[in-house]
Amino acid sequence: MAHLQYRDYDAELLVPEFEDIPLKTRVKRVNKIYDQAMAKHSSCPARPGISPVILVSIHVDAAGSDGQWHSATGWSCYTSPGQTGGDELATCLYRAAEKFLAGRKIRTDYSDGDPDKEAGFFILNRTKCPAALVECGFMDNRDELEFLRSPEGRKAMVGVIVEGVISYVG
Repeated sequence: MAHLQYRDYDAELLVPEFEDIPLKTRVKRVNKIYDQAMAKHSSCPARPGISPVILVSIHVDAAGSDGQWHSATGWSCYTSPGQTGGDELATCLYRAAEKFLAGRKIRTDYSDGDPDKEAGFFILNRTKCPAALVECGFMDNRDELEFLRSPEGRKAMVGVIVEGVISYVG
């Protein structure tokens, strides 16, 4: 967020709390931000026709719930099913991932013509704005967890999000 703000983008942290916040609350928060932005202007000043608000929900994946290490790897991005405003955002994030995660596994699903995976996740289906859910890797893969915790890994993930968002906004 700070990296986008430093570049003069209006970015907000949707969940500043340290405890888990219900998905319903998260959706209400982002939809309120969206409604307020739409009241001011109907599209992004940099790109007419583009939503003035987007959501990038950042997560780490898990291959199991058994407390064991697993071999699943890879960065991925999800949007809601069908062609939505999130698809272009996700494509921009994938392009950035190819740059910042070169040599690392990037999970894709081109069955509908674009690289994102699709899922009926609550946060993706209930937000009014274009939304993408990013899985930065697998926390139950020892090597991926080590990468995600490293300065190099954190820098790469920040690069993916910042460049993907900037590319989407224009």
